[in-house]
Amino acid sequence: MKAHIALFSVNLIYALSYGISKEIMGEYIPSSLFILFRVLGAGLLFWLFFFRTEKIQTIDYFKIALAAAFGIAFNKLLLYEGLGHTSAINTSIIMVSSPILVLIIASFMLRERLSFLKITGVAVGLTGAISLILFGNQTETGQVNWYGDALILLNATLYSFYLVIIKPLMNKYSPYTFVKWAFTFGLIYVLPFGIAEIPNANWDMPLDVILKIIAVVFFATFCTYLFTVYAITKVSPTVVSSYIYLQPIFATLFGIYFGTENISTFKIICGLAIFIGVYLIGLSPKKALTTPKNA
Repeated sequence: MKAHIALFSVNLIYALSYGISKEIMGEYIPSSLFILFRVLGAGLLFWLFFFRTEKIQTIDYFKIALAAAFGIAFNKLLLYEGLGHTSAINTSIIMVSSPILVLIIASFMLRERLSFLKITGVAVGLTGAISLILFGNQTETGQVNWYGDALILLNATLYSFYLVIIKPLMNKYSPYTFVKWAFTFGLIYVLPFGIAEIPNANWDMPLDVILKIIAVVFFATFCTYLFTVYAITKVSPTVVSSYIYLQPIFATLFGIYFGTENISTFKIICGLAIFIGVYLIGLSPKKALTTPKNA
């Protein structure tokens, strides 16, 4: 039950943070510098609260470094670059494709056989995501701005690799040991991108913006990654990723409440297609859905 509460909280926080992050990056801090703040701030918190470490095999440092590249550094660079060119609602809808991507990646890496329902679910879900990317983000002139949505989908793909890669590491090490080293490697990756954008930042920030940055670092970075690595020690990557379908619901409610987003019939249809895809995957036999312990 604790793992499910943690996953629910993660996706609630993420959905709320999209709009906040978009506001901060739009007026004050460039995306790569904002990511540097997040990785550096959360990394310091992980080392502060979980300073005690355990011995890690040399080969596993390389695996942690790879996981950090996929799930902390480059996926975030893609996410925030994409978020600057699309809406928070589009972002959350496309991120729902993550369970489908996890299934595809896990099937290839584990050489699992895909059932007919799984294949159908993948096809329907990806159709919804791709349709949203190609046709769901029109500018005022009627042109389709697919660039941001495509980056969000690529971000979801990298994060899906991350969820599959870290499962065996969670079976060997404490999740807190993993996450603090992952953020250490992640900092190395994002540092040059963030430093390069320091001259482009608007440092004349009001107090409420500073507090929002701190909130994103603590809640949307430190807490979400902490909750996720905890949950993945209890459940499979597929279960972890499946909770992401809550994000469009939360993002839509937040966006409408704050008056920052709008929802169209086409976006609803694309979102339903992704939901149906995930549902069809979930109808597959339980044995086929369960991720092996070494996944």
